[in-house]
Amino acid sequence: MMKRQNRFYQSFAAVVLLTVSLFCTVSRAAEVSANSVVKNFEQQLKTYQGQVVYIDFWASWCIPCRQSFPWMNAMQKKYQAQGFKVVTINLDSDKNNADDFLKQYSAQFEVVYDPKGKLAKKFKLKGMPNSFMVNRAGKIVSAHVGFNDVKSKGYEQEILTLLAEK
Repeated sequence: MMKRQNRFYQSFAAVVLLTVSLFCTVSRAAEVSANSVVKNFEQQLKTYQGQVVYIDFWASWCIPCRQSFPWMNAMQKKYQAQGFKVVTINLDSDKNNADDFLKQYSAQFEVVYDPKGKLAKKFKLKGMPNSFMVNRAGKIVSAHVGFNDVKSKGYEQEILTLLAEK
């Protein structure tokens, strides 16, 4: 009887260790994947050097984001031939929420998904939406929080100023 109990406990311990090991492996894989979002985004930004880039962080629950999407589409269309690019970063933890938002507010620009908020931490967001202007040299030159009609006029003027720089 004692040998049977020992074998049971050894088997149980082996199963527990295997489960913990698998959980740790999955956790490390998720962390690597989340960290790769940052690395991939940084590499992606390098490919846009020579262009003016408007980086916008958004989420499906963000009310001002509903106004900013048509504006970003218009800016992308209006200035892309001059070297302007819009890249947005969605912070919804559930991609379905982002997809539902995009069905209502189409995006004619690039959308990056960051469900773990790694890019949000890197950029030290102050609110939503939060946007950043990147000059042709690849340097962040300004950051903006919020979106409305008044702010959008200032953002467009900044885009024009950055596009004029060579």
